[in-house]
Amino acid sequence: MLKPVGLWWRRAISIQGLAQHAAPRDGQFPRDPAELAKVPGVGQYVSNAIQLFQHDIARPLLDVNMARVLERYLRPHLLVDIRHDPWLQAAAAWMVRCENPVTANWAVLDHAALTCVARTPRCDACVLNHGCNWRRAANLPAA
Repeated sequence: MLKPVGLWWRRAISIQGLAQHAAPRDGQFPRDPAELAKVPGVGQYVSNAIQLFQHDIARPLLDVNMARVLERYLRPHLLVDIRHDPWLQAAAAWMVRCENPVTANWAVLDHAALTCVARTPRCDACVLNHGCNWRRAANLPAA
């Protein structure tokens, strides 16, 4: 299944590392980010997902899609590497400081996939367009 997307070998190794760690531990992963970083296949995104879903810690599922929504809504920003961008990391962490961080994450990711898409955002259908700095800078009318 991973072969058509071109990263199959790297993903297969990551998934294997995660499985080898999880199998003898009944699927449990460390709570501490420093300990999680030692698990094969765990980078920032996977670490945040484990903390969010397994340990109920409010962590953002920050990827290029979430970064796009945050940057368009809050302020334009030149992406270099989202994993090491302090402003973007802080903005994403702020976004999930709420009653239900899982729902907040899914909402932003769904919004990025359906409305705030990369090439032709659907600003006319966006529920956030009144406060969106990207829409304002592009001189698009609010819905």
